[in-house]
Amino acid sequence: MGEFVRLEVDAGVGTIRLDRPPVNALNNQVQGELAEAAREASERDDVRAVILYGGEKTFAGGADIKEMAAKSYVEMTKFGAALSGSLSLLAAIPKPTVAAITGYALGGGLELALTADRRVAGDNVKVGQPEIQLGIIPGAGGTQRLARLIGPSKAKDLVYTGRFVKAEEALALGILDEVVAPDDVYAAAHKWAAQFVNGPAVALRAAKAAIDGGLDLDLANGLKLETNLFTALWATEDQANGMRSFVENGPGKATFEGK
Repeated sequence: MGEFVRLEVDAGVGTIRLDRPPVNALNNQVQGELAEAAREASERDDVRAVILYGGEKTFAGGADIKEMAAKSYVEMTKFGAALSGSLSLLAAIPKPTVAAITGYALGGGLELALTADRRVAGDNVKVGQPEIQLGIIPGAGGTQRLARLIGPSKAKDLVYTGRFVKAEEALALGILDEVVAPDDVYAAAHKWAAQFVNGPAVALRAAKAAIDGGLDLDLANGLKLETNLFTALWATEDQANGMRSFVENGPGKATFEGK
């Protein structure tokens, strides 16, 4: 367990909790602890789904600007690679992930939220990539994951202007997937994550690998990836149990072991 980031596990749902007041700024230590939490969540069999959460007030306000401003170019090449790498480890968690966004997710905070499969937010949140206002650009996925999520034109508008986006517009743009009352954010995220606790873990892993991996391929090679992952599931107990249950009892009644 890190000083500012910890993985809390309860009944199959793991919560990667940021706790660096006042705004969960992503400094050197936080990015390192995020990487460790991502590795632990990926490896632990008792974690079947993951929530990214910054607490009741703020998801994450971005990178630690005071720390970054003091760095040299050589130092920033190392820090930038480490920050991007830690967020990529979160994106690669082979389980369903959801970001529970409160307050705001700006700059590196939005980039952190973009690593999740789904984003649930309070109706009072603000999101954005304001790096351009500092004379820089997003450096941990904001030009890449955001463009893949909402399209290049809309992503360019947000990156070029650095403007803050309220929840309603963020939902319409596709940055957010669900907007709820501020006090209900974590509960809504947990409800989504909890549905996978007793699901077919290997198939869920394959589904995520097929979708994420396919985005980097042309259609023909994406289909080949899908076929390979699809047929490989015939080596799992969950496939045998799921199909046997369907034949004997009808749909939706299978019990999965996650292997």
